[in-house]
Amino acid sequence: MASYDPRVNTNSTTQNPPPPPPPPESAPSDMTAPTDGAADVVAATTTPNNTNDEQTDSWKLKFCTVCASNNNRSMEAHLRLATAPSAFPVISFGTGSLVRLPGPSITQPNVYSFNTTSYNQMYEELEEKDARLYRHNGILNMLDRNRNLKWGPERFQDWIPGQPRLEHISKGDKGAQGTEGGVVDVIITCEERCWDAVVDDLMNKGNQLNRPVHVFNVDIKDNHEEALVGGRAILDLANRLNESAMAQRNTHGSAGWENGSGAARLSFDESVPEILAEWQEKHPNLPALWTLAWL
Repeated sequence: MASYDPRVNTNSTTQNPPPPPPPPESAPSDMTAPTDGAADVVAATTTPNNTNDEQTDSWKLKFCTVCASNNNRSMEAHLRLATAPSAFPVISFGTGSLVRLPGPSITQPNVYSFNTTSYNQMYEELEEKDARLYRHNGILNMLDRNRNLKWGPERFQDWIPGQPRLEHISKGDKGAQGTEGGVVDVIITCEERCWDAVVDDLMNKGNQLNRPVHVFNVDIKDNHEEALVGGRAILDLANRLNESAMAQRNTHGSAGWENGSGAARLSFDESVPEILAEWQEKHPNLPALWTLAWL
């Protein structure tokens, strides 16, 4: 399912990026090649349209992953993106009113507040309550992973796009490098109700930055096994999107990218439905949605 982007000129064509020039004789020979299908693009050098700091491996799409409680699915995707061989800048959120984790019964969940409760606090509290129960159901293992990724769960509706996120670097959040400006290029939710909440909230925020953002939903069941499968698939989607974005920037330059204008940005936006369709063929058990929104 794809939303219409009124900026797209359906008659436009996208040029293929030129082949990379040969390296200088003094170039080091032990550089590590990227993986996950992006090698050809990442290996390309910049064209004359780009500035010297636009080396292909120094620029990446910035991602945001979202689920209900910022604990299971969004955090597995956060892990995959932040620790990939060619890692991405990434932030993550939940859309629920509170963080809810399974308790001793379905009517007794463990409830925490977003933004003020750390994963470490949750881990220590549940370990003290019933270490055997919460280790058996995977909650302690999940929280142990989370506390090694970022400080604590954040709520999407409390996020202010464009507000600096320097404290996340000082806290050691993985993937924080590159997200200091508080903006992202792609948001990926893990459940349709979260996608609805994100799209509605972006509209309510009023597009203050006038910056386009692609919003995807990859429907993932909320259990540990499906989160692992979904996290790998989200990394695959991220690599495909980044490969296309880098190719267009290398061909056309980065002018206008931030506000959604310029040849590179328009060509990338046009490529997204095709990228998603190809990705969906590979992952038919993960139904996907897409729309173009604004920060």
